[in-house]
Amino acid sequence: MSIYTCPHCGEKTFTPIKKAVSGTMKSKGKPCPKCGKLCVNGKGATIFEAVLYLVGFAFIIYVYLHGLDNVWMYTHEVPIVIGIIALMFVIPKIVNAFCFRMVQSIRLDAYK
Repeated sequence: MSIYTCPHCGEKTFTPIKKAVSGTMKSKGKPCPKCGKLCVNGKGATIFEAVLYLVGFAFIIYVYLHGLDNVWMYTHEVPIVIGIIALMFVIPKIVNAFCFRMVQSIRLDAYK
């Protein structure tokens, strides 16, 4: 069931899963099944991902610096960091699947 519109041809050809893996404006993008041109999630998705990575990095630094403050955090430091890194890659995919609009890919190397 395609519910998202391709910015090139105007047809509803993208499902939430295809939209989630199409990436942000820094990625190559995914081709439209109808017209074959590359599409990505817009500027909002790129900004959201950058802010989320900065916040995740700040939490990792916090856990590293304050891991010795209490016993629980010291014994669970590695799982906490692995969980933060996993969330930094999963949350943008979920948000991209439903929130941001599709735009044309502007990367020049994507068309070589």
